[in-house]
Amino acid sequence: MARPAPSSAADGGARPVRRQFATAANGLTLLRIGLVPVFVVLMVASGMTVTGYRIGAVVAFAVASVTDLVDGWLARTMNQVTPFGQVADPIADKALTGTALVLLSVYHALPWWVTVVIMVRELGVTLLRFWVIRRGVIAASKGGKVKTVLQIVAISWYICPFPSWLAAVGPWIMGAALLVTVGTGVDYVIRAVRLHLRRS
Repeated sequence: MARPAPSSAADGGARPVRRQFATAANGLTLLRIGLVPVFVVLMVASGMTVTGYRIGAVVAFAVASVTDLVDGWLARTMNQVTPFGQVADPIADKALTGTALVLLSVYHALPWWVTVVIMVRELGVTLLRFWVIRRGVIAASKGGKVKTVLQIVAISWYICPFPSWLAAVGPWIMGAALLVTVGTGVDYVIRAVRLHLRRS
């Protein structure tokens, strides 16, 4: 999750960022980065067929995802927005989500086109964030938060070794996540362009 300073999306303003590195939010970001290889090892070991490793993979993914939600909250409410966090947080977020989606597609659990659409959106938004970062930070929208939660739930659902009748719910959750992902991506592009033009 991105770490916007608590400002309105309308004015595109941002509170001054803190220069120190050692913050709780940054610590959670580093933890999430460290959990990515752990998640990969468990997923590969599971081959999406070994129940124990699949459970371990979904636990690692869930813990990493919770750090994503919590560090964003800390950064906003405790004024822990830092230059490191502004760069590392979206990278850690995309590394976790992207790795999970790619592995699900590699093991034929998820169509490749779904992974490509979501990754293009996520990488595009990250590039836009870096493009406007000197002009301000765009506040996270409610849609963006819903997108994050839906992606976490959908990916976790696919990894978890549910019985077939329960696993059949996964594509519906992923479909909802895909729609919200694309919709919020379009909204972010519009807001980024407006902020860039306003501050030019």
